[in-house]
Parts: sequence; structure tokens; C-alpha cells
Amino acid sequence: MMRIVLLGTGNVATRLGLALKAKNSEIVQVFGRTETKASHLAGLLGVPFTTTKLQLSRDADVYILAVTDDAITNMAANLFPIGDRLIVHTAGSTPMDVLAPFSANYGVLYPLQTLSLQKEVDFSKVPLCIEANSHANLQKLSSLAQTISDQVVMVDSDQRSQLHLAAVFVCNFVNHFYAIGEELVQEHHLDFGLLKPLILETATKAMQFSPHTVQTGPAVRGNLTIMENHLKMLEQHPEWQKIYELMSRDISKKTLRPGD
Repeated sequence: MMRIVLLGTGNVATRLGLALKAKNSEIVQVFGRTETKASHLAGLLGVPFTTTKLQLSRDADVYILAVTDDAITNMAANLFPIGDRLIVHTAGSTPMDVLAPFSANYGVLYPLQTLSLQKEVDFSKVPLCIEANSHANLQKLSSLAQTISDQVVMVDSDQRSQLHLAAVFVCNFVNHFYAIGEELVQEHHLDFGLLKPLILETATKAMQFSPHTVQTGPAVRGNLTIMENHLKMLEQHPEWQKIYELMSRDISKKTLRPGD
């Protein structure tokens, strides 16, 4: 069993830490920049915490940097080098090699899932994308990842960056559209819950079919009258008008099926 130091206290650190703990991994310490957050996560995991470099455990087998992409290099520079200990980060768009200056052994453990403090997640269904600078390190990461996930995939830095870009479209952008839809119906005293069956059916279709083949709506049908009416209805939201027009144009270009 590998001894793990978890560096970070946010969404990814919390959910990953709890998943590892649930599978009896040995988390020996939590590192955080603020005592409040570090002590809270350490309490959830039942382990010690520190906020200083001097007290950072130096005998763990793997150090997991579960922080934002922008914070990885700065945190690693402040806390390491650490000789031959395995250091990994959990980010989607940051190359693995940014960790090269800080250890002879390094890699990536990227959970391809939206994670939040408010909602538990079943990590056994979360794809874990792994990468390492040697076969031995890849084997170590694979063994660790397989304790919490049924889908462990070897993905290099370029592929992971493309996955992260795609994830922004299918998760972040889609959720922003949910927020726009919520605001539009609330402006007219309607319940956002009325749209939830539609959201669920759309997501269910995407699980079963290529999204391209099940696209619906006025842009697919080439119904210019409806689209013009929609644009007029969005006159109080010029930014949303632009989004509607751009999205409709792109949908029409790719999937136009007049008369559907």
C-alpha cells in the first residue's frame, strides 16, 4: 500500500481524498494553504495536516497535487524538489513534464469528471486518465487508480489536453446553457423544473447515440421564422442573442434536415 500526501483542499482534493480513504488507501497528510480548509479536509479524512513546507511529510510514496492548473508549478516550486519520490498532478490541461524539475519520478492522475463539494460522486464510474515518465511509475499509478475506478486509461499530455477541451464543451458550456435557460424561464415566472425532463432525455440520448445524429430543434429543420422570433425575444439579452445566432448557424451547417 502506498503512503499518500494530498496537496490541495478544493473540490478535486476532497472528492479524490474521500474516494481513496473509502478504499483504505493510506493518506498520511493533507497540505493546504489555509489552516481552515486544510484542517477541515484532514478532519474528514482522519489524518494530520500542515500549511508549511517545513512540516510536509518527506517519506510518502506519492504526492498528489490536486490543485488548479495555474497553481501546480508554483506549489511544486515552493514545496519540492523531493528527490525520487513520485509526484503527480490531477489537472486536465497541464503537461506532465512541468513536474520534471521537482522529482525524478512524476506523472498525472486526471479524473475526467465534474467534481463539487456539494455532491458525492461514485469514483468507480469516473474515468481516470494516467500518465507517467516511466513504465514503473505508470504501473504504480495504475495500481492506485484501479483501487477507486473501474475505468483507468493511459492518456498522454496532448490527448489529455484535447479531452479537457472537449469536457469544457460537454460540461461547462452545457451547464452555462442550463443557467441561461433557468434565467429565461424565471423571468416569466416559470419553474425551471419544467425543463428537467428535457435535460435528462437529451443526456440519455447522448449516452446511447452519436449526438450528431439526434440533434433536434429549429436550426436542424431550417425554420427561419422561429429562429427570427427567438432572436427578437432575446433583445434584452444581446450576448445571448449572439450565442443563439452562432449556435444556430453552426447546427444548421452540420445537421440541416429541412422538413424534420
